[in-house]
Amino acid sequence: MISIIVPVFNEEESVGHFATTIEDAFSSSWSAEEIPPRFEIIFVDDGSADATVAVVKAMCRRDDRIKLVALSRNFGKESALSAGLKAATGDAVIPMDVDLQDPPELIRQMVDLWQGGAQIVNAKRIDRSEDSFFKRTTSRLFYKTINSIADQPIAEDVGDFRLLDRSAVAVLNEMTERCRFNKGLFSWIGFRTETVEYARPARHAGSTKWGFSRLLALALDGITSSTTLPLRIWTSIGAVFAALAMAYAAFLVAYTLIWGADTPGYASLMVAVLFLGGLNLLSLGLMGEYVGRIAMQVRGRPLYVVAEEVGF
Repeated sequence: MISIIVPVFNEEESVGHFATTIEDAFSSSWSAEEIPPRFEIIFVDDGSADATVAVVKAMCRRDDRIKLVALSRNFGKESALSAGLKAATGDAVIPMDVDLQDPPELIRQMVDLWQGGAQIVNAKRIDRSEDSFFKRTTSRLFYKTINSIADQPIAEDVGDFRLLDRSAVAVLNEMTERCRFNKGLFSWIGFRTETVEYARPARHAGSTKWGFSRLLALALDGITSSTTLPLRIWTSIGAVFAALAMAYAAFLVAYTLIWGADTPGYASLMVAVLFLGGLNLLSLGLMGEYVGRIAMQVRGRPLYVVAEEVGF
């Protein structure tokens, strides 16, 4: 059994075509002499405002391989994916995007590697020409930044599209992080990993829901959940400036005792105050990012709220 997890948000135009394409992919990827694996498609609706839930419910009535987990509101894709992992019953799980930019033709290759012993099979994008120049540039910058500071580097140009063995899914379901960065968690758990490569096609229908602000929030979650190095860096910076300040204070005392008091310059004083004040505000903002996430974790609220399940 292969569980296909599909987080959706306002995708009424795409869900039907996605299900048909997955069924065709399973039918065509295995020959008549072979026994294809069974599959289920779990659509996780992340608080859609359109008719996505109604469309998926109708699909559930026609096909018992299709299931629905409807969240009570929009919790974000990371939470929706976590809900899908919790609901999946397959021996292997494959998260996919409903826009078919994750090619279903790769499923056979991923399953073969899994049956050959791999517990995680990553799908790596080797061609991102369909993405905008800004998105490609910021993506490369993000991967380089996080992999240079993270305790456990993440696979570059690998999104959520991958195959996860049941043993890996069980570990992921035990994790209690409220600020989820699933790519980091997928790398952190380890397990034997293989990689397949593909060129990312154009989106089938609809439009992306990932604007700049949401991508920036995801990047901050990724950095703060993957490492505490930024905090250690600011500790070092603070220690260096404290030492310089003490040395300068000692110089001023010695200068005053030997040559007498000197009239301080207003400009130099303001430069010092503004520079150190800016550093303080920047470091406080950084600590605030971590403290905010600690507060969310300590509250212990559920990662998502399921309003309805259909087809299970």
